[in-house]
Amino acid sequence: MSIFASILRSVYKLSGAKKAFALPEDALQKEIEKQNRHRGVFTPTDRKAYYETITVNGFPCLIVRERPKPSKRAILYFFGASADTISYARDYMYIILLGNVVTHMYLGLNALLRASGHPQKAMIATITTVIINTLLDPIFIYIFKWGIEGAAIATILAQIISLTWQFKTFTNKNELLHLRHGIYKLRGSIVKNTIAIGMSPFLMNLAACFIVIFINKGLKEYDGDLAIGAFGIVNRIVFLFVMIVMGLNQGMQPIAGYNFGARQYHRVNQVLKLTIYGATLVTTSGFLVGELMPELAVSAFTTHEGLIERSATGLRIVVMFFPIIGFQMVTSNFFQSIGMASKAIFLSLTRQLLFLLPCIIILPMFWGSKGIWMSMPISDLAASIVAAVMLYRQFQIFKSHAQKQVSN
Repeated sequence: MSIFASILRSVYKLSGAKKAFALPEDALQKEIEKQNRHRGVFTPTDRKAYYETITVNGFPCLIVRERPKPSKRAILYFFGASADTISYARDYMYIILLGNVVTHMYLGLNALLRASGHPQKAMIATITTVIINTLLDPIFIYIFKWGIEGAAIATILAQIISLTWQFKTFTNKNELLHLRHGIYKLRGSIVKNTIAIGMSPFLMNLAACFIVIFINKGLKEYDGDLAIGAFGIVNRIVFLFVMIVMGLNQGMQPIAGYNFGARQYHRVNQVLKLTIYGATLVTTSGFLVGELMPELAVSAFTTHEGLIERSATGLRIVVMFFPIIGFQMVTSNFFQSIGMASKAIFLSLTRQLLFLLPCIIILPMFWGSKGIWMSMPISDLAASIVAAVMLYRQFQIFKSHAQKQVSN
C-alpha cells in the first residue's frame, strides 16, 4: 500500500489529539475549541484536518503513468513474478495504476465516514465494493474474454461505484462534514502531523513487502518453488485472522483518539482492554486452526499432496505464538491512535526489521528452510514482549500525570 493510503487511513485521528494543529483567531476562540474538544465535539480546526484529506488524496493525480515497458519488468521479477506470470502481472499492474487515484480517494473517504460518525456507511461501502467486484470478475474475465485485465477493471469499477456514493454522502449539506468551496487549502502544521501519524502503518506495510521478498528468496534457495507456494497459502490463512484484528483496530482508533483528547482516560483504558480481548480471541482461534487442523485449512487452496504437506508444516510453525499477535497489533495501533507517532513507528518496525529480518538471514544457515519458518514465531514473541514493556511504561506515565492533576 502506498504512503497516501496509509496517511489517509490515519488522518481522522488528528481530531483526538491534545492540541489543535491550526491556531484559532483569538484567545476566546481558542478557549471555545478547548472546551468543545474536551466534550468530544468537532471544532473548526478538527474540520480543517478532515477536509485536507480530500486535497492530499489528489496528489496521486500528479503521478505520470505509462504502460510498463519490457525493460521495466525487472521490478515485477524482483517482487516474485516468474516467466510464466510476468505478462499477467504487467497487464494487471497497468490497469491498477491507472485507477490508483480512485483507490486512494475511496480508502480515504471511507476512513472519514468512520471518523465522522458513520461506521455503518463505511462498512456498507466496503462490502458493496467486494460484492460488485466479485460479480463483475467472472463477467469480464470469461464472458467478455478480457482475462487478467478484466479482473483489474472490475476492481477499479467497483471502487468507482462506491466512491460515487461516498461523494454523494459528503455533498449533503446536512452532514457535519461536507464538501464546500474553500476547504481544500493545505496547512503545513496539519499535513506535517498527518504524515507523522500515517508514517507508522506506511513503514509497517513497506517493511512487510520487503520481508516477503526475503522470505521468498530464502525458501526458493533452501527448498525450491514449492516452498514459496506453501508460504503463499500459509500467508493467506494467517491474513484472514489478521484482517479481523485490523478491523478491530480501526474501530478502536476514533474512540481512543476522541477520549484521549477529551482526557477521558478511563474510557481509553476500557476500549483498549476490550480491543485486546477481542484481538486475542481472534488470533487464538487462528492458533487452534493452525495447530489442530492445518491439513484441512490448506487443502482449501490446493490438492497437491506435496504442497499440502509443506503448507501444513509451515502453518503449524507460523502460528506457534499466534495468540499474542493480537496484543502486539493492538498496542502498536493504540499509540498511533493517541498521536504518539514515534512509538507507533518503532513498534511497527520491531517485528519486521529488528527481529524478523536478522532471523531470516541467520537461522537458515543452521536449519535450512525450517529456519525461515521458525523466524516468524520467534519475531512474534520478541515483538510482543517489547510491546508489553512499552505499554506498561506508558500507562505508568499516565498514572503519574493523573496523580499530579489530583494533587494540584
